[in-house]
Amino acid sequence: MSNVFHAIFSTTFLFSVIRVATPLILASMGAVITSNAGITNIGIEGVMLVSALTGVFASAFGFGPWFGFIISIITGVICSLAIGYVSMSLKTDSVLTCIAFNTMAIGGTVYFMYAVVKDKGTTIALNSGKLPSVEIPLIKDIPVLGDILSNHNVVSYIALLMILVVYILLYKTPLGLRIRSAGKAPTALSSVGVSLIKTRYIALGISGILGGMAGAFMSMGYVTWFSKNMTAGRGFIALAADAIGNSTPVGAALSSLLFAVAEALSYSLQITTVPPELVQMLPYLVTIVGLIAYSIRKSSLVKKERLKQAVK
Repeated sequence: MSNVFHAIFSTTFLFSVIRVATPLILASMGAVITSNAGITNIGIEGVMLVSALTGVFASAFGFGPWFGFIISIITGVICSLAIGYVSMSLKTDSVLTCIAFNTMAIGGTVYFMYAVVKDKGTTIALNSGKLPSVEIPLIKDIPVLGDILSNHNVVSYIALLMILVVYILLYKTPLGLRIRSAGKAPTALSSVGVSLIKTRYIALGISGILGGMAGAFMSMGYVTWFSKNMTAGRGFIALAADAIGNSTPVGAALSSLLFAVAEALSYSLQITTVPPELVQMLPYLVTIVGLIAYSIRKSSLVKKERLKQAVK
């Protein structure tokens, strides 16, 4: 147990928490945007998966990792808008649309991976490259702090920046006001001449950008290849982070860090005698516990509000 204690309370562990949190933060920011617009975008999981594969292909057969990163973002936007078109313009059930898209993403990525590299498991055969890591001047020379905060993949720093960007977008811009109105007061938004559908399409497009970044990090930052179902439910964990964080950028980011700690802890616990199956389920167990706590808290707040109204 002493080995586990030292592994957890170390700069390496904290460094890995930031690395693990990167795709969760990006995906949760995308979920925050769509949730504020009145959309539950369950398809973020599939968006990440498809973007991860197209990024690898574009990097290997195009002009390197940065080109793949851009293609991943474009793919994320296209996928998100396609989900919006089917669910909003064609009037299908949004949840079923997202489930169908996620299912197609899992099978479709395996199909295209096999069609290109003749392997149903990974794209290791492709030389897709990796997005660069960045050393932060001054901070890199600070003991302990430099080991934790410096030399991360560039997308990790982009993810942290996106927390601020999404906050400013939602609460400091006219577009953010429209997005929040689309979720909280859609009738009022339409009454002032703003298209509800257009606003939600924009929200989905922004969510696609963030989901595309998350997918690109998975295949060109986290590792240097694509593997079957490599997102492993991270899109759904991001949705949980959005819910627990009350659809706010800071709340969702903090929830993402909590889940990242659980995932990083599961890696550290693999050196113990604990069965690996139990260790690997730790991030998802924390997600379930978090959602239960969120549900209890929300139910309590609703009861208090009803009691206040009854007293009045």
